[in-house]
Amino acid sequence: MKALNLYGIQDVRLETVPMRQLEHDDEVIICVQTAGICGSDISRFGKIGSYNPGLTWGHEFAGVATEVGKSVSRVKPGDRVVACPCFNCEYCCQAQYSKCSHLQVLGGHHKGAFAEYVSVPAANVVLIPDDLGFDEASFVEPSAVVAHGLDQVTIKAGSSVAVVGCGTIGQLAVQWARIYGAGKVYALDTEQTKLDVACSAGADAGFDVTAEGFTERFAEETCGRGVDLVIESSGNAGGIVSSMNFARKGGTVLLLGIPYGDVAFDRTSFEKIIRNELTIRGSWNSLSAPFPGREWKSSLEYMKKGLLKPSLLISHRIGLEDALDIFPKLYNRDFHFIKVLIDLTSA
Repeated sequence: MKALNLYGIQDVRLETVPMRQLEHDDEVIICVQTAGICGSDISRFGKIGSYNPGLTWGHEFAGVATEVGKSVSRVKPGDRVVACPCFNCEYCCQAQYSKCSHLQVLGGHHKGAFAEYVSVPAANVVLIPDDLGFDEASFVEPSAVVAHGLDQVTIKAGSSVAVVGCGTIGQLAVQWARIYGAGKVYALDTEQTKLDVACSAGADAGFDVTAEGFTERFAEETCGRGVDLVIESSGNAGGIVSSMNFARKGGTVLLLGIPYGDVAFDRTSFEKIIRNELTIRGSWNSLSAPFPGREWKSSLEYMKKGLLKPSLLISHRIGLEDALDIFPKLYNRDFHFIKVLIDLTSA
């Protein structure tokens, strides 16, 4: 079968590898239909490389179960599924994933989903509704990341929310904020195309943070008070630092974006944390107990209800063979994109 393997920084290869085989009684083999390129995949390609050179990467996907181990009863061949990429340990089962000292994830430590087939423990598998497309279902993992983050903070009916960074996570954060009952949702980014999508998905207003007079317009929109909750989803050092300036006194900043470099605070922004008594909350992964958690079930439910609209975020669809050319372009930001999906059905 064909698989996309990462060997090192900007060294990705499309190779023919052995078919996945059941190695344990509790495993499920899945024929991948759609796989999403995550922002972390782009950073891993351009900056970090592979934990295990030559490993098949990719962790956001949807597909069809083709084989199940002899101890598996909950999943059967033909089931339409997604799968949690974290290989659960004792801490995951207790919803204390942040205590994990030996992180094992699909595409990082185990052969991932940028391939025609992938194998995962049955405990990781989540069934998807028959009327939900594979493209949409491939967003369940990033959606669960956002839902998990919002569970860590206080957001009430009528809360005001600013989302900093409108990539996939930020766009889903706009939609989830509405589901959680936010009264006002503001989207902040450097690209107008992303802001337009955010507004079509439920944001009340979009702000280009590079535009002249942005700070004054945002202050005017929020009556000079800032917002109750800032969701930082860019992972950009500038976005992280500036987030402290958008929160109201006593407000909360939720950090979802992962920086791949140092973050240095200017004095004014850092003092906002102290003088405004801000709550800074980090959130990691997408899990709760019982594994993999309510975040996964809720994501599917709200997609089915039409309140989560991942189809709005799909900017490009490519074949597996196209990935070799597109990853450098994604890393170098050669074109505008939100979510690039890989179609494995023609691999």
